[in-house]
Amino acid sequence: MLNSIDPRGPRELDKKKIKAENKQLIEEIASFQRLLFAEDKQSILIVLQGLDAAGKDGAVRSIFSGINPLGSNVFSFKKPTEEEFAHDFLWRIHQQVPRKGMIHIFNRSHYEDILVPSVEGYFSPETIARRYDHINHFEQLLEDSGTRVLKFYLHISKEVQLERLTDRIDNPQKHWKHNDGDWESRKKWDAYMEVYERIFDKCNVVPWHIVPSDRNWVKVNAIAKVLHQTLKEMNLKWPELETMKFKS
Repeated sequence: MLNSIDPRGPRELDKKKIKAENKQLIEEIASFQRLLFAEDKQSILIVLQGLDAAGKDGAVRSIFSGINPLGSNVFSFKKPTEEEFAHDFLWRIHQQVPRKGMIHIFNRSHYEDILVPSVEGYFSPETIARRYDHINHFEQLLEDSGTRVLKFYLHISKEVQLERLTDRIDNPQKHWKHNDGDWESRKKWDAYMEVYERIFDKCNVVPWHIVPSDRNWVKVNAIAKVLHQTLKEMNLKWPELETMKFKS
């Protein structure tokens, strides 16, 4: 699947027009978010996955720049702590799903509990296979409970990843992003691609959106359009005024 998708996106896109569209989408998403929070009946979970330097942080900063912090939260799931590892692998995830009225963003998610164990061989194929099923059931549970789950894979080329990782070394303002482990993971690029392909095939009860991410403005546009359309389809309504009757 990934080999057939250009990580730059459609070549004919007009950067100036797309950036103007992005600005409009981001403003309207912020308006919808206030309505979602006020209605307090539905919620959204956004899952962002991608290799190191795919632009997950940048997507969060851009698309959610106008959102009221009271109505959103961002979580990142890395190596499980000792406490987390003592529970089932979805225990730490379920605690951070959004309550009604909220938008929660997972910058890396429960899919890390398939990716790394698969590439590094931490668990048996049988254990990994069961995790695919558990994730499908988990995401279906969320959807059945009023949480819309939006899953995005940020698709970048190996060449652009190299540019971005190198920039984290060369640019003093990006030194804080540098992690030696990212370079080790890069050596296993093909292995990670194989696991992602299996994830797209097996964990698709809630569909994936593959986002061309070599160009940031294309990435933002693709994610913002899906989120905007989802919010529009939720038929959000301002709650009616609740009046109190007082006895004289």
